[in-house]
Amino acid sequence: MSTEAPTITPDLLLHAYASGVFPMAESRDDPDIFWVEPNERGILPLDRFHLSKSLRKTVRSDKFSVSIDRNFRDVMVACAKAAPDRESTWISHRIEDLYSELHQLGFAHSIECWLDNKLVGGLYGIALKSAFFGESMFHQETDASKVALAHLVARLKLSDFSLLDIQFQTEHLKQFGTREVPSYEYQDILAAAMQKEADFEAAGTSMSGADVCIQLDSETSTR
Repeated sequence: MSTEAPTITPDLLLHAYASGVFPMAESRDDPDIFWVEPNERGILPLDRFHLSKSLRKTVRSDKFSVSIDRNFRDVMVACAKAAPDRESTWISHRIEDLYSELHQLGFAHSIECWLDNKLVGGLYGIALKSAFFGESMFHQETDASKVALAHLVARLKLSDFSLLDIQFQTEHLKQFGTREVPSYEYQDILAAAMQKEADFEAAGTSMSGADVCIQLDSETSTR
């Protein structure tokens, strides 16, 4: 006798993240969702974020206007678009709808970078307890996604988060100080993060580039 799979809801998604798994789809139009739990998990230790001299200059210049949760769904749509190195996406329309619900509930957040009032870069993810699960990022202008990431890390440090989960380590992300940990070690890190409260909105609606650099240079209690 077969057992029908439970309906995927925002609440089920949160339980999944708290357990160390996350959803993906095969394509943009795929109605199905599957669960992923990597043997090696990518994380970005908040006290090891590497800010290069060139990126520091860009961040401090406030070349991009950076906002929080201003256009969450637009960021997801931009992240789902095809790119030269990615013909298809795991961000299906169903996933987009589910995360938009999580955004309405206050768990999913976006950071947007604007240039001349045009959305040119950003990222989104899930904030749960003191963990932030980074989902995807995009850019249409050089360094826009990097600036969004710098703002994210500064915000997480200021708000006393303890974990930035990037799911998979990539060559692009290595430059920022990411590392891989085996699943058993990740589970310990995740469990500790789930025991601690943090407020993603504690840093306010925006931070200047100078303030971001100060936070990135500061020591943090997260070790």
